[in-house]
Amino acid sequence: MLLAAGLGTRLRPLTERVPKCLVPVHGRPLLGIWFDLLFRSGAIERALVNTHWLPGQVERFVTASPWAARVDLAHEPELLGTGGTLLANRAWIGNRTVLVAHADNLTDLDVSRLIAAHRERPAGCAITMLAFRTDSPQSCGILEIDARGIVQAFHEKVENPPGDLANAAVYLFEPEVIDLAASLGRSVVDLSTEVIPRFTGRILAVETQGYHRDIGSPEALALAEAEWHPNEGARRDADRIH
Repeated sequence: MLLAAGLGTRLRPLTERVPKCLVPVHGRPLLGIWFDLLFRSGAIERALVNTHWLPGQVERFVTASPWAARVDLAHEPELLGTGGTLLANRAWIGNRTVLVAHADNLTDLDVSRLIAAHRERPAGCAITMLAFRTDSPQSCGILEIDARGIVQAFHEKVENPPGDLANAAVYLFEPEVIDLAASLGRSVVDLSTEVIPRFTGRILAVETQGYHRDIGSPEALALAEAEWHPNEGARRDADRIH
């Protein structure tokens, strides 16, 4: 599940005319990068993308994508929060493990490695979380982990965080995670504040060895343009915004 409905307010004025998930890096919209990453891994069969802001652009992009036959869309007239999106699409998820990612992040994570780590996770863990080393820990959710990689504490955007290992907002959830979200009895639920912290001590953090950056501001977008070096062979004309 690719969470792509956000307004991208920190990226205005760019996101006044382009949905955040279609913001391009080196000419490639983030959503297209995600499709290539997930489907070329061979580990992901289908993806669901939620929409809200400028949904027509997202729908047209998906329709033109070489991966269109493997992508489903779910429109949210009103934003449901990240957890609410899972609840609204529970029938699509079924009683299965689901990969959930924020589509406004730029990453080259090893999807197969993350899934393998989840399969081999310590007993009792219901979540596997991608983690990364950040150059701006004050703006991220910083993790404290034990020797096994189990998350023991979260520090969400605090002034003096105890490290630089951050939550990358890519998760593998077991069904009980969605069960907990449902138990709150509301249609609008936030994963990061209302659900995931309740699993502290039951979350495996897997640090990516590759690139990861939240494209949440013009400064972050500029850094990504300077730092990220995509595989030229992976570019597709259908990924470009016209």
